[in-house]
Amino acid sequence: MKKVLIYADGSSIGNPGPGGWCGIIIYNNNRKVISGGEPYTTNNRMELTAVIESLEALKEPCEVYLYTDSNYVVQGLKIWLDNWMSKGWKTSSGKDVLNRDLWEKLNRLRSIHRIVPNWIKGHNKDPLNEECDRIAKREAMKFKG
Repeated sequence: MKKVLIYADGSSIGNPGPGGWCGIIIYNNNRKVISGGEPYTTNNRMELTAVIESLEALKEPCEVYLYTDSNYVVQGLKIWLDNWMSKGWKTSSGKDVLNRDLWEKLNRLRSIHRIVPNWIKGHNKDPLNEECDRIAKREAMKFKG
C-alpha cells in the first residue's frame, strides 16, 4: 500500500455561515492541493469535507497519515464512529449523530484506505496546517456577502 500524508482543515465564517475546506495530499515528492466551500455550513462539516474530499482524490487504496487540528474528526475516527454505528447512529446520550451523511461517507472511505488520524495543534506554526487554514478561510470568503 502506498503511504500518503494528508493535511486537512475546514473553516466557517460564523457557525453556521460561509465555509471553506482544504486538503494537501503528499505522496513521495508529489503534492496536490484541493479546496472548495459552501455558502452556508458549519465548521465541523467543513472539517469533515476536507478529509472526505482528500481521501476521494486518491486513485487507489492507501495507508493515509491524516493530520488535522480537528479533535472532532480525530475522536470521531478513533472512537465515536464505531460506537455511533453500533448504537444505530445515536450518541451516548441517545441523540441523533450530527453530520451523519458525512460520517457515513468517511466510514465508506475508511473501508478502502487505512487511515491513521493524528491531531495537531492549530495555529502552532505547522507550515502545512497553516497553509490549509489560509486556503480554507480564503474559500469561505468567496461566499461572504
